Amino acid sequence: MLITLVQAHNPGPYTGDGNNTYLLGGPGAVLIDAGSGEARHRDDLAGALSGHKAGLAAVLVTHGHSDHAAGAEGIAGRWPVSRFFKMPWPERDERYRVEWTPLADGDQIAVEDDVIEAVHTPGHAPDHLAFWNERTRTLFAGDLVTRQGTVVIPASHGGSLTQYLSSLRRVMALEPARLLPAHGPTIDNPQAVLERYIRHREHREEQILTAVRAGRSTLESIVDNVYDGLLDALKAAARESVQAHLIKLEEDGMVKRDGDEWRAF
Repeated sequence: MLITLVQAHNPGPYTGDGNNTYLLGGPGAVLIDAGSGEARHRDDLAGALSGHKAGLAAVLVTHGHSDHAAGAEGIAGRWPVSRFFKMPWPERDERYRVEWTPLADGDQIAVEDDVIEAVHTPGHAPDHLAFWNERTRTLFAGDLVTRQGTVVIPASHGGSLTQYLSSLRRVMALEPARLLPAHGPTIDNPQAVLERYIRHREHREEQILTAVRAGRSTLESIVDNVYDGLLDALKAAARESVQAHLIKLEEDGMVKRDGDEWRAF
């Protein structure tokens, strides 16, 4: 399967150097993720399509966050015959003025003489899909992982740490040879990276539970305790992840919520 990286040109504090989008195949090409709507992304996409003498048949969106989906309208305007696919997230999908064709877990999408399969991997977002090519054991991972750093679990915007850990373990069971993430370079040692992600979350859970047991009861006080010296620009993301951990600990029967405060059992 021919794979061409097309940068989305949207660098920022949460997107790093910007999103990766991936153009697959030749004449009837498929694009994974739509970017955020930058004109340079569309120009680079046009150049890649021209180089392969290809038309754009379909765009597969990993999830409804704006850096992955907001570019859909601009792409539709430039390539009007393209179809747009994603797993439904109604309150998000309506923000983007394209006609979405729904995808479900296990759906297969033809790419020339090959196929990729939608793998539901919720946690970062409820509609998050990765795309699996079994022949090459390649997973287009979306926002499931990056090679450096960690992934935010936005608890107040559809994120779930319980689901996220299950998604990591589901991908581990596929035994991929490589992961192509939406941010950062290719991951050629998937099992090691996935294991690191799980260990990181287990360690963070221990830190948060220790803080609650020590009397830190508010979200803000737990964040300050666990993320000592964190830059103000990153505190919103830290609050989301700590909240996701607290919700998981509540589901596991380790803490309970009393209004805006948290107590350990």
